[in-house]
Amino acid sequence: MQVKISEQEIQDIVRRVVEDVMTGELKSSPTMASGDWGVFDDMNDAIHAAHAAFLEYESFDIQDRKRFIDAVRRVTLDFKEEFSRMAVEQTGMGRAEHKITKHINVAKHASGVEFLQPKAWSGKNGMALEEYAPWGVIGNISPSTHPSPTMLENIISQLSGGNTIVFNPHPVAKKLNAYVIQRCNQYIVSEGGPKNLVTCVADPTLESAQVMFGHPLTKLLSVTGGPGVVEAAMKFSKPVVAAGPGNPPVLIDETADLKLAAAEITMSASFDNNILCIAEKEIFVVESVFNEFMRLFQAQGNKKLIVSQMDQLGKKALELQGKYYVISRHHVGKNANLLARDLGMKLSEEVPLLFGETDKDHPWVVAEQMTSCIPVVRVKNFEEGVEACFKAEHGFEHTSSIFTRDMNRASIFARRMKTDVLVINGGSLRGNGGLTGEGYFSHTIASPTGQGITNPRDFCRRRRIMTAHSLRFVGS
Repeated sequence: MQVKISEQEIQDIVRRVVEDVMTGELKSSPTMASGDWGVFDDMNDAIHAAHAAFLEYESFDIQDRKRFIDAVRRVTLDFKEEFSRMAVEQTGMGRAEHKITKHINVAKHASGVEFLQPKAWSGKNGMALEEYAPWGVIGNISPSTHPSPTMLENIISQLSGGNTIVFNPHPVAKKLNAYVIQRCNQYIVSEGGPKNLVTCVADPTLESAQVMFGHPLTKLLSVTGGPGVVEAAMKFSKPVVAAGPGNPPVLIDETADLKLAAAEITMSASFDNNILCIAEKEIFVVESVFNEFMRLFQAQGNKKLIVSQMDQLGKKALELQGKYYVISRHHVGKNANLLARDLGMKLSEEVPLLFGETDKDHPWVVAEQMTSCIPVVRVKNFEEGVEACFKAEHGFEHTSSIFTRDMNRASIFARRMKTDVLVINGGSLRGNGGLTGEGYFSHTIASPTGQGITNPRDFCRRRRIMTAHSLRFVGS
């Protein structure tokens, strides 16, 4: 009996055979070796390999880029479960099932070459054409909170712009990040792309980051991390796209749909145990509806703590560093039931959040807490709530949200906060587009350097050519 195989099935078989030949033993066991599919022992070697790849990459057109980027999207989907499991194992943060969702979001909603359409002007003086050109090698810092999704999204965005990439990953997730880079290079080469479009150093350190920041072959720096690494990158005389900290407040006024607010904030703030910088970190509620909101928030399955418990947990989980409180490494991205153990409580791991009342100057409010405990603050009225949100956000101008039926109030709130992302009547997670919102998605929300939610244009140079007194095809 003959079995008919479609052309698409034949292509899939050929691709899998090519991948098996390339990966060899790596198929079953991620390893790191010098120059092993983009992973190098020395940062200088990684940078030079990415530069050599860039010189080759320049000869490929934008449709080739799309083919290579589509290969990275396939990597993201093919290994989403493995990458997610490795992330939880290596960092101890978040929930694997939520990380799988983040990978799907990257694969389907990260922006690509479609953002690079040229723009033209014509008139009596001739024609001008503006196009997007690559910088060259982009030096990247990736975080421990979202190690593989951030890396994969940056690869898609920056390769779309025609750049090549070198990473200094967060040391906590270095094995996962090296594995991601190896897989991406393998899939890209299987599509006819150059080797080493993406590279990294196998053992990232502060010293290797400094080499990457200062190397003459890295033309642009892309940094997703805490204030310290952003500040370090900005000391170098080259352009930086930096995703800094956020401390997103949410305001609920007396006109709000309280049931909607409780459901949306639970969905958003509990996602991956609140390690996303865009997620709500503190809730301000107008006094006249405070008690009802607290009741509805508890009805979402969240566990209410009394004031003394919020204080007790805060003393264990929050540390003062400089002028800001920060969450301790042992508490970042932990499930609510794990935090509850510090209070001698036994909860189901299905509980989304711990929550409780605090004042507006409490460390839980001041800190970007990034874990499954969220403070709720009582304010007298809308006006006091706006100012409390403004203070809590620390001027990061990152993300904020409001629940109100009064769109005039929403406008007042937006003008006061001036955040790059503002969400009205929805979880702040929705503001980043993708699976839960509208528009393109990015793990790099570059508030310190002004790009906001990034796309491939933010990793390109704009170049204009003018043909004076010619190429005007339509009469004036």
